[in-house]
Amino acid sequence: MLHKPLGQSFFDRPTVAVAEELLGKFLVRKGGGKIVALMITETEAYDGFDDKASHASRGKTPRNTPMFEKPATIYVYFTYGMHWMLNIVCGKEEYPAAVLIRGVESIVGPARLTKALHIDKRLNTLLLSKKSGLWIEDRGVSVSKKDILTTPRIGVHYAQEWTHKPWRFVLCANKKSGLTKSRSRSNLQKIR
Repeated sequence: MLHKPLGQSFFDRPTVAVAEELLGKFLVRKGGGKIVALMITETEAYDGFDDKASHASRGKTPRNTPMFEKPATIYVYFTYGMHWMLNIVCGKEEYPAAVLIRGVESIVGPARLTKALHIDKRLNTLLLSKKSGLWIEDRGVSVSKKDILTTPRIGVHYAQEWTHKPWRFVLCANKKSGLTKSRSRSNLQKIR
């Protein structure tokens, strides 16, 4: 089986394209001597200074500094005083853009994902790589446009005209049907 880690060149492209093309790729987490790989099933794109839903819309801050780094930088932030969110930086350095990983097979929701995979601020600013213990692989899963549901992003009602941008991408259930919950649960047990 093909297990090709995605390099910086994959992420050095427009954020919306990266967000869509991450569907069907595998988020891989190494911890406790174990490796867990789960198919990415939901993403959201955040792009540039003008995007009012983006953390970078007000400029560079200590919190959003990773968004200005090179492509494939991990941006993990804390929200609502209780949840970590995983983002991957896209595009050119100094242009703030990132993709939020909202879900993987059998885990719906970005906070559940980071909790299950033990992703927190220790990964913030690192590059996706085997060395960091977090990377994304292409395992040869083919996803066509008809397998993707495109919607507005979630929870950005404050973002004026940017609220309705169709920058959330979800892998349709028919594409995920070959994945079993029991397989995913057993994978997650490995990392604990």
